Amino acid sequence: MNGSCLEFKNPIQDAISRVRFAPQSNNLLISSWDPCLRLYDVDCSQLRLEAPSEAALLDCCFQEEYVAFSAASDGSITRYDLHSGISNKIGNHDDIATCVEYSTETRQVITAGFDKRIIAWDIFGAKPLVYLRNLDAEVESMSLSGYELIMAVGSSVDIYDLRNSDKCVQSNKFCMDVPIRCVSSIPYLKGYAVGSVDGRVKLEISYPSSSNNMGYMFRCHPRSRDGRNHLVPVNAVAFNPFISGAFVTGDNVGYVTAWDAKSRRRLFELPGCANSIASLTYNNEGQILAVASSHTYQEATEIENPPQIIVHKLDESHLGSVPDGSSSRK
Repeated sequence: MNGSCLEFKNPIQDAISRVRFAPQSNNLLISSWDPCLRLYDVDCSQLRLEAPSEAALLDCCFQEEYVAFSAASDGSITRYDLHSGISNKIGNHDDIATCVEYSTETRQVITAGFDKRIIAWDIFGAKPLVYLRNLDAEVESMSLSGYELIMAVGSSVDIYDLRNSDKCVQSNKFCMDVPIRCVSSIPYLKGYAVGSVDGRVKLEISYPSSSNNMGYMFRCHPRSRDGRNHLVPVNAVAFNPFISGAFVTGDNVGYVTAWDAKSRRRLFELPGCANSIASLTYNNEGQILAVASSHTYQEATEIENPPQIIVHKLDESHLGSVPDGSSSRK
């Protein structure tokens, strides 16, 4: 399945850190190291906004359809009005800000950074910020679903309830202290998936109507001819918001693979990209998948191939299970 590459009059000049679809439309929010925040209308193939920043952007998120936030390498957290293009800084971390999420339940912006702090910014109240937690390590990745905040901290997954953030609700150590590269909440269930630097993915899913919770780990990469596993980092995980159990992983050598969590099967694999997979996102209907192909900030290499964003429109043939072992990768 070949996708279409988004075209920009002024191409993205540096690494893409995050792509996210808007809550109700096919507008795509893009943060990058060049440094700029962009809003792209996928339906019309048109760039709607290009907002320069003083520092590289490591993450972005929506508050609502035309309001967004970014986290930058100078520690700044910035709010954007995507209609007018006006932006204002709401605060700073003491070091690089790596993650940003918006909680509709608490109406707070939740951020994390290399200063080992989680901060909740109350942009509507009189009290501008609340330090949720000082951590023992830097936050590598963060995901939010309802009141549940899930963070990858070193080789652990730490879970907090935003209604009572004084203590960690749950902390799960990844296998053999392998560092975690990314974490993603499940939008319709209680649970998450994490991707590691050695190519493994771990899922933890709780079903509200059943005591049969699901948890397992697997490697994303097929074995080579000598029988050894490819130790390729998993940089991104995204769950389809419309198809229960369907999710995709993106790795450090440019492959995106779709999986069925229930049957534990590989569904399909997209054609390989020239760069690493930096970020993945589904639109709100689960029928469009945007893939950001770019080197990541963990890679200390020069850009050999220009960053790209490829949009794939999925049909029924890509949403059903296929036999195990089928793959386009040779």
